[in-house]
Amino acid sequence: MALTATNLNTLQLLNIVNRTSTNQSKLLTQLSTGSKINSAADNPAGLIAMENFDAQITAINASLDNNQRADSMLSTADSALEEVSSLLSDIETLALASVNDSSLSQAEIDANQAQIDAALNSIDRISNTTTFNGKKLLDGSRAIGASQTGTNTVTNLKVYTRNESTSNTAIAMTLQTAATAGSGAVATTANTNRVSSDTTIVVTGNLGSETVQIASRTTRDDIILAINAAKASTGVSASLSGQQMIVRSTSKGSDEFVKIDVLSGGNLETVAGVAMGITLGVTKDYGTDAVATIGGRTVTADGEDFSYSANGISLSFSSGAFDTAADTQTITVQASTGMTFQLGEESNTRSTIGIDQVHTTTLGNSTGTLLHDIRSGGSADLASKSANTLTAIRSAITQVAASRGRIGGFQKFQVQTSVNSLTNSLEAITAARSTIADTDYAVASAELNRQSVLLNSGISLLGLANQQASQLLSLLG
Repeated sequence: MALTATNLNTLQLLNIVNRTSTNQSKLLTQLSTGSKINSAADNPAGLIAMENFDAQITAINASLDNNQRADSMLSTADSALEEVSSLLSDIETLALASVNDSSLSQAEIDANQAQIDAALNSIDRISNTTTFNGKKLLDGSRAIGASQTGTNTVTNLKVYTRNESTSNTAIAMTLQTAATAGSGAVATTANTNRVSSDTTIVVTGNLGSETVQIASRTTRDDIILAINAAKASTGVSASLSGQQMIVRSTSKGSDEFVKIDVLSGGNLETVAGVAMGITLGVTKDYGTDAVATIGGRTVTADGEDFSYSANGISLSFSSGAFDTAADTQTITVQASTGMTFQLGEESNTRSTIGIDQVHTTTLGNSTGTLLHDIRSGGSADLASKSANTLTAIRSAITQVAASRGRIGGFQKFQVQTSVNSLTNSLEAITAARSTIADTDYAVASAELNRQSVLLNSGISLLGLANQQASQLLSLLG
């Protein structure tokens, strides 16, 4: 090997020592920050992936916050509805107790009415004051708005969910078949028709059966009154159509029916005593459900109650005046109404639910008696002994239960499933980001020890290389 003043070994060793020192510095930075990527130069592609993951993690965390707040809001509404449901149960108990007024004093009935009035006031208070973050939940302001235009209107229209269209959505409807009641006829000729002997009949309808006693010589009109006196228990009413006595179910639909069985007697005669060969018996007859085309689909009602769900819209209504074949109607669901929640990271993951007003002026039988009618002085208070009192209360209980069911379904299948999905995504994305960006302390520590050994070796070898200069001086001397 040539012996020259240019020490190439020293330059090579210096280069190696500098590279080793730089590597050692990077490892120290990774160990101190916990990140393998501390500048774009460390891993350009990894940096891009890491930034994208960071943005997605931020969006997921924000979505989780949104869902948790939505869940709390809906739970607040559900808790309030649970209290309303409890109040309605108490009202039903008081009303049922007061029906048996033969064993109650007037003072006791008045006390029960006072308790019912107080409970109804509590329902209205809950409706008017239940709030979350300053927003009322049960006063109707959270409902999804809808309007209708057509020849005949429907009743009890409620929209539960809507799509996220920024414009109103119109749904066209045409009634194909109107609902009918179960019915039967007794071919009387005049009110002079009367039973020829003491008669016992059993009137049966969807609500139950009732035995009706009819004394001998009772006229047709009084027979009608006797049947109607039991209609709250049977769901069967009687009326005149021309000279015929017609019995009908009080409601319409395929579940409704009428039947009159004659246990004894039952023959009708004229006042002159001539037998007419007519009996009060009526063969069992069922009603039919309404059928309509809604949004291009054929929908069969439950009696007169329609339910429709398509294209993100869910609603229900009763036929009402929409009761003649070929009647047309258009329901327009209003955009920007109801409660809209952002359930995911993207703008297309929004979902809207409506909560209808829970008030004594809206709860009850929408086509008959409402809860406010059972207050003192109302048409169905305890003093009126109205058969509609319990019907209104039970209808209200069903409405509140349905509202709670819809809220619970939205929580379970929309909000909570979104939380589960986002949580799983957050775990997977965080793990992927960690693989790219986080320091593996075991590997980095081992590599740091290796670089330290190399650095110390390089420095020691530099000392040996510097001995070459001493050899040159000895030659010159």
